[in-house]
Amino acid sequence: MSTQALDLQGKIALVTGGGTGIGLMIAKELSKNGAKVYITGRRLEVLQKTAAETGLFPLQMDVSDKQSIANGVKVIDEAEGKLDILVNNAGIGGFRSELLFGKPAPDGTKIGEALFEQDSFEQWTDVFKTNTTGPYFTTMGFLSLLERGARTREGETSSVIIISSVGGTIKVTSGLIAYSVSKAGVNHLTGMLATQFALQKIPIRVNCIAPGLFPSELARELVDVAMEPMPGFFNPAPPLRPGRQLEIGSAAVFLSSLAGEFVNGIVMPVDGGLLLVNP
Repeated sequence: MSTQALDLQGKIALVTGGGTGIGLMIAKELSKNGAKVYITGRRLEVLQKTAAETGLFPLQMDVSDKQSIANGVKVIDEAEGKLDILVNNAGIGGFRSELLFGKPAPDGTKIGEALFEQDSFEQWTDVFKTNTTGPYFTTMGFLSLLERGARTREGETSSVIIISSVGGTIKVTSGLIAYSVSKAGVNHLTGMLATQFALQKIPIRVNCIAPGLFPSELARELVDVAMEPMPGFFNPAPPLRPGRQLEIGSAAVFLSSLAGEFVNGIVMPVDGGLLLVNP
């Protein structure tokens, strides 16, 4: 594949949750390939520190708040007048239901009773608000700017990428059951948005990347334990290591570039084969 096919020169990208972890990995690779990249997040000091070190552009924005998204849209509209690439990466792990990770219920309590008592509707709602509803409202908020970006490139489209997780497919859990279910919702959201945009002739492709284990704040605990088999529960990915920046970032570059123009509506695992050995 020619480097020209992956060239993002002249494109404006926005990566939510781009100050750390997978979002930052993707933002760096988009920038290396020529895009001007804005990184968003709730913690302005983290964004500013990252921006100072990388040359990326910080934009404080909370994907679980419509007014905050609207403010972000206004900033990009006034500064750039368009958007070509939107990476919906921001997410939270939320709470962990430890009893679903092999820990016994206290005092002989049945697991259902214990989880019913410990977990709450509010905890589940918070996870879905950021992980599933957030990408929907962020995409809708920036849709006009994404359309405008596509119109500047004859015969091409703009690219929306939603970052899911192998947790949205895999049936074993580290106890983050609400997180995994929220990511399954994201997988379905990807297909629905891609389909509706295509039917309405909106020149925007929507694809999903489902990462395995990469070094990040969210997966810090799992990266260490998941390199060894856990008999009866978990098999590590064949490479026996976490993923690297180039591996996740290049997937996003491909989906955002001329080379990816014929790809729409997919969920792409970038997991080292984790799903192959954990059916």
